[in-house]
Amino acid sequence: MIIENKIKNVKKSISYDKRNNKKISLVPTMGSIHKGHIFLIEEAIKKSDVVWVSIFINPSQFDDLNDYKNYPRTLNQDINIIHSLSKNIRIFSPKINEMYSEGVSYEKFDFGKIVKVMEGKHRPNHFNGVATIVTKLFDIFKPDYTFFGQKDFQQVLIIKNIIEKKFKETKLITCKTVREANGLAISSRNRLLDHNDYVNSKIIYEMLVFAKDSFNKLKINEIKEHVSNKINSVPNFELVYLDFRNSNSLEKIISSKENQNLHIFICVKVNGIRLIDNIDAK
Repeated sequence: MIIENKIKNVKKSISYDKRNNKKISLVPTMGSIHKGHIFLIEEAIKKSDVVWVSIFINPSQFDDLNDYKNYPRTLNQDINIIHSLSKNIRIFSPKINEMYSEGVSYEKFDFGKIVKVMEGKHRPNHFNGVATIVTKLFDIFKPDYTFFGQKDFQQVLIIKNIIEKKFKETKLITCKTVREANGLAISSRNRLLDHNDYVNSKIIYEMLVFAKDSFNKLKINEIKEHVSNKINSVPNFELVYLDFRNSNSLEKIISSKENQNLHIFICVKVNGIRLIDNIDAK
């Protein structure tokens, strides 16, 4: 297995593979590899000759310093998991000063309305940080394919926008959300939940399904009130938002008469840990 932490070495390797007409996939991660990442990597293996997995906890996308400090860091374990999938997968795990040689900062992007709602509204400049690091990675790898999970649906729309503007030769592959046995969308942050909070977290997906099933039966404000009451009644749980939006534009949907391309989004804070999920309700 190749493990690199220098951009110049990665570029040299990529250049060699491109000259030999090899298809290259990139799976960007912040480490703490879980079943969701594994699914992305396995899909990448099917699609290409060379698979790179980047492991980098990107400081510029955290608006909360404590969230950054508490984010799980399990590099050695991550390497072992990836190695068990295939010894041919290559890992890029740079230090902060390798990716931000002039100090940590984010570039300002114009993504229009899609960054002014939900996570963009509640986490100022989060998506500028995401777009900054993704642009850096795409500049390094020039991948033929890149893989992201549908759990971070709003982020996927951002990546799609970046590719359309700057990396037209890269194809974005969006993969289904992988879930825990209780329905909770798998996330690195799940490791921060204590046992009781993890058990109770099944309510998040249950409420998404309820919202989907109730959309043509109840008014949206009635659905929101029910979901809010259910989630906020669980110890340590706080509903941040439940939103009904168009899956392409993220425009708010306010009635069942606008049921085209409906996507439902939820964010819940569990003892301060931010968990997001979504469901396609078309």
